[in-house]
Amino acid sequence: MESHHSDITEQTIALMELKPADRVLDLGCGTGWASRRLARIVTSGEVVGLDVADEMLRRAEQTSAGISNVRYMWGSAEKIPAADNAFSKILSVESFYYYADQGKALDELLRVTAPGGKLFILINLYSDNHYSLRWVTELKVPVQALSEAEYIALLQKHGFGSVEARRIPDRSPTPETYSGKWFKNAEELREFKRIGALLLIGGKPR
Repeated sequence: MESHHSDITEQTIALMELKPADRVLDLGCGTGWASRRLARIVTSGEVVGLDVADEMLRRAEQTSAGISNVRYMWGSAEKIPAADNAFSKILSVESFYYYADQGKALDELLRVTAPGGKLFILINLYSDNHYSLRWVTELKVPVQALSEAEYIALLQKHGFGSVEARRIPDRSPTPETYSGKWFKNAEELREFKRIGALLLIGGKPR
């Protein structure tokens, strides 16, 4: 996932305005590649990577050995093993559309966000980018495909304030000839990248 989402994640991290002492949750951390990037900035704080996949967490721990301000734990978005108001920033990269009950996940995310803290959800699968809708059937697992407007309303409904959405174009190089299975040709891939990922930002009121 790191190679496919590196550029849009870097742009998102830049928008998070992280401080050295921040406590950050990497929700759906996978192998921990984003957690390690966050840890370079949160030098006196802590990054916690959360995932439900044991193998991913094992790999994350192996590749993060020696990084003192990162730790990983098992848990789901609907039941996060953390105290109330635990995190000043939360980042979720390409996992939120997998959650069966997104509203329940948002309630839990609001609980663990500190007053004045912010949530950043980055997703490539959303209905305003029609190319991404091909994955709804191809992924072979249930996914959500809401629109930008629906996501904004959902975050607001579940208590987040100052909700906004941004499009994050993927600036990574596109090969002249595309040989993958998701797009018909390189031009479609370029257009998909130009439309960009959806970044949702919401704050917990103080």
